[in-house]
Amino acid sequence: MAEIIRGGAFLQQCWSVHPLCLTVKRVEPERIVVVTCSSCRMVHRVTTDAITRQVPAAGPASPDPGSAVHDGLAGLKACMGTHMSALSVCAMDVFQDALWVRCADCRVQYDLTVSQFETQQK
Repeated sequence: MAEIIRGGAFLQQCWSVHPLCLTVKRVEPERIVVVTCSSCRMVHRVTTDAITRQVPAAGPASPDPGSAVHDGLAGLKACMGTHMSALSVCAMDVFQDALWVRCADCRVQYDLTVSQFETQQK
């Protein structure tokens, strides 16, 4: 069985070295977002406290232009179902316990407040 490493250092290093190789794979129960890296073959599990959805001020993805924040978990799951390959990690901060995921197709950004980072070798 592979060792599980707790903490965001491995995800931070992975994102800083090869950010284009990180893809969002799935959302598991208990608000866990799974991100994999095709370069270093790591699986990163991010347990979230909250997910907020930031919709661009103008654009087709915004049903209500006056409201910028919608239900993040439902939005992320819907986005994954529609265009999963367009989701990527756009930024992260282990000191703030935060991860930001952006969809290139609908230009929506998901702000994840993280309670735990875990990394495991595939």
